[in-house]
Amino acid sequence: MEDKNNNKLGLWSLIAMVIGSMIGGGAFSLPADMSKGAGAGAIIIGWCITGVGMIALAFVYQNLSMRRPDLNGGIYSYAKAGFGDYMGFTSAWGYWLSAWIGNVSYVVMLFGAIGYFIPAFGKGNNLLSIVCASILLWSIHSLILKGIKQAAFINVITTIGKLVPIFVFITVMIIFFNVKTISLDFWGGVSLGSVMNQVKSTMLVTLWVFIGIEGAVVISGRAKKRSDVGKATVIGLIGTLIIYILISVLSLGVMSREGLSQLDTPSMAYAMEHVVGKWGAIFINLGLIVSLFGALLGWTMLAGEIPYVAAKDGAMPKLFAKENVHGSPVNSLWITNGLVEISLIVTLFSSSTYQALYTMATSAILVPYLFSALYGLKLTITGETYDTNPAGRGKDLFLGIVSSIYATWLIYAAGMQYMLMVTILYSVGIFVFVRAKKERNEKVFLSYEKVIAVINVILAVIAVVMIAMGKLS
Repeated sequence: MEDKNNNKLGLWSLIAMVIGSMIGGGAFSLPADMSKGAGAGAIIIGWCITGVGMIALAFVYQNLSMRRPDLNGGIYSYAKAGFGDYMGFTSAWGYWLSAWIGNVSYVVMLFGAIGYFIPAFGKGNNLLSIVCASILLWSIHSLILKGIKQAAFINVITTIGKLVPIFVFITVMIIFFNVKTISLDFWGGVSLGSVMNQVKSTMLVTLWVFIGIEGAVVISGRAKKRSDVGKATVIGLIGTLIIYILISVLSLGVMSREGLSQLDTPSMAYAMEHVVGKWGAIFINLGLIVSLFGALLGWTMLAGEIPYVAAKDGAMPKLFAKENVHGSPVNSLWITNGLVEISLIVTLFSSSTYQALYTMATSAILVPYLFSALYGLKLTITGETYDTNPAGRGKDLFLGIVSSIYATWLIYAAGMQYMLMVTILYSVGIFVFVRAKKERNEKVFLSYEKVIAVINVILAVIAVVMIAMGKLS
C-alpha cells in the first residue's frame, strides 16, 4: 500500500489550491462586470470593504487551523464543533452542493472559451461540448483517484498558467493607463444612482469571485504542516485581492466605464484587444481556458473531500468515507462526478434549470462561511483554547466580529430570494442526515436542531409554492 505521508501537501500546493479555487472564470470578466453598475470611485470603495471582510475571514481561518488542529474538515468541522451535528452537516451539504454544481458551470464555460477558437463548440452546452466535457471530467476523476498529491501538483502548474496572462494584462494596462480616462466618470453617472448603490453593486460581483478562500482549510488534513494551512489561506487571499483590484481599476484607465460595461465575456480579452490588437484577445482567451481547467481540477478535489471528511466524522452516510489505496475518497468522487455528469446532460435540454440550481448552490456556500466566522467569534468569547494560550485574544475577538458582520452582509447582498430557494436544497439534505445518524444508531436531532429543521422545511415549502405561482424566480 502507498505511504499516505508521501501524499501530503506542502505550502506551495496549498497556496495554489487557494488561488486556483478563487481565480476561475470570474476574474476574466471583472472589467465589464464591475463597470456595469459603478464608477471607479465606488469600485475602489467596494474592494476596500471586501478586502477588510475577506482578510478578517482569512485570519479567522488561520487562527482556527492553529487553535483547533484536531478539526481537519475545516469549513464543515468548525460548524459542527461550534453549533452541533446538524449545523455541521448543513455546512458540509451546502458546500458540497455548491462545489459540484459549480463544476458544471466551469466545464460549460471551459468549452465555451474553446468555442472562441473552434466554433463547433458553440457556447459550451451543445452535444459536442458535453461529450468532450464528459471525457475531461472522467479524466480528472481518474487523475485524482491516483492520488491527491499528483492532482495538486498539476493544480500548481495550471495556477501558474492562469496567472501569466493575468500578469501580462496588468502590465499592459499599467503601460497604457491614462489618468484622464479614469477621471472622466470617476463617481459614475446619474444613471448609476448614489455611490452607496454603486458600492452595493460591486459587492455582488466581489461576492462570487472570492468563493474558494477556504480551499486550503477544506483539505487541511492532507497538509504536511498544520501551520501551512493558515499561511496559505492568508497569502492566497491577499495575493488574489491585489490581482482583482488591479484588473478592475487599471481597466478604467484605458477604456471608458461605459465602453468597458458593453464588452462581451470575457471582457478582459476584449479590453486587451482594444489596446494591443487581436493577439491580446487570443492570449487572454487561452489563459481563460487554462484558468477554467485549473478551477475544475481544484474544485473537483474539494467537492470530493468535504463529504468524505464529513462521513469519517459521522455526519454523512458511511458510503462516502471509503478510500482507495492512494488515500483518495473513491466513493465520494464517484458520486460527486456522477451528479456533475447528470447535470451536464441536463444543460443540453434546459440551461435555465441548471442556472437556477447553480444560483441556489452558490448562495448555499455563504451559510458555511457565516458558521466559520461565528465559531471563531465563539472561541474568543468562551475562552476555549485561550486558557492555555491566551495570546492575541483581543485581536481574535475583533477579527471574529468583523468577519461575522461581513459574512452576514454577504448573505444580504446575495439576495434573500436566493437564500429562500436554498432552503429547498437544504431540506433534501435532511434525508441524508437522518440516514447517517441511523447508520450509527445515534439520536437524529437534538431539540433545538429539530426546530431548525422544521423551520427549514416550512421555508422550503413556501419557496416551492412561490415558484409555482411565479412569485419567486
